Amino acid sequence: MIKAVIFDMDGVIVDTEPLHHKAYRLMFKDVNIDVSDSLYESFTGQSTYNICNRLCEHFKLPLCPQTLVDIKRDHFNFLFENDKDLKLIEGVLELIKDYHQNGMTLVLASSASMPNIDKIFKRFDLDAYFKTKMSGADLKASKPHPEIFINAAKATGYKNSRCLVIEDSTNGIKAAKAADLFCVGFKSPNSKNQDYSEADLVIDNFNTIRSENLRKLFNNASVH
Repeated sequence: MIKAVIFDMDGVIVDTEPLHHKAYRLMFKDVNIDVSDSLYESFTGQSTYNICNRLCEHFKLPLCPQTLVDIKRDHFNFLFENDKDLKLIEGVLELIKDYHQNGMTLVLASSASMPNIDKIFKRFDLDAYFKTKMSGADLKASKPHPEIFINAAKATGYKNSRCLVIEDSTNGIKAAKAADLFCVGFKSPNSKNQDYSEADLVIDNFNTIRSENLRKLFNNASVH
């Protein structure tokens, strides 16, 4: 049976994607680049630095990636403080409380920077439910590399077979599977055109994976 759940943040816990989208588009305008929707969608699940590094290479910009990171984060920080649309994903707080009350160990594994993770957790009072939080921005490799999920699984204190990952992006799902973890692909409202084919289970409603349903779901998926 599942003993630990590893959550992605953007698109799974909090609906920050509209704010990130606005911040990136403002940064693109600042550095005068035209980023297509398909190129932007391919970035989902990656760290800001890796995205900016790809942009510098793709557009042959005479700027270092960190400059783009700083511009984007300035825009995001302003939006975070002033945009009233920021909210938790529907049903996720109830899911987190359900898991916590049933003795499950919760770990966050996000590509977001730790300052942004801390801001979200403080704003929505989430720290009490999680054992630890991990930022992919602190690692050498970004999703789809499995490093963050390998580390997160170790942090739970349980074997991989007792851990579940909830992800909303192609890159996140690939990372979870490369780390040899059962992955639930969540069709988040703002994660468009993502590939869920490698996920072990695909959902669009968190009620599907409430604690009382997990045993049946895993038996059906032949996970032991």
